[in-house]
Amino acid sequence: MPTRRHFLIGFAAAPIALPGLAQASDAPAQLSLTPTCSDDDDLTQRQTEGPYFSLESPEKQDFANDAPDGERMTLAGYVLTQNCRPVSKALIELWHADEKGRYDNSGYKLRGHQFTDAEGKWWFETIVPGLYPGRTRHYHLKVQRPGGSVLTTQLYFPNEPLNERDRIFNETLLLDVSPTDDGKFGRYDFIVA
Repeated sequence: MPTRRHFLIGFAAAPIALPGLAQASDAPAQLSLTPTCSDDDDLTQRQTEGPYFSLESPEKQDFANDAPDGERMTLAGYVLTQNCRPVSKALIELWHADEKGRYDNSGYKLRGHQFTDAEGKWWFETIVPGLYPGRTRHYHLKVQRPGGSVLTTQLYFPNEPLNERDRIFNETLLLDVSPTDDGKFGRYDFIVA
């Protein structure tokens, strides 16, 4: 079974497969977008930021050291415009619970931000968040392209028993998750205005 690093290297090396962008005929098969970026009305759904957001998070990609006992997870994807063009220098801010369902409300453990690269790619090395009362497993994110409005949303795990009972859960915000030898790899592409 491949590792998270294997998935990330493949993700980082592969050109984005989007409608309207030229591709070589011998290009490797591409991962599908989530949701499909094929028309002008599929913006990523907004959701509440919840009670645990903190201003001025540090710029970082590696959250794994913040929770050494958690199951490793690599999150990755693209930020795209409504007409499916990659957005460089978009802000991606992530925060979530630790493996026991606790948020760090006094510091910046499992909190941080980064900016997309020239191809609109982003990724974080983190952990699978634990459950806390009343919620299914999820990540909180804010996404903003340069000069654009802030998208606040959450991402969810497929096949979680609590998804259907969580009043905030939205299936359009499901990660595409693959198991690896050393954790999980999750993919989601944001479509922003």
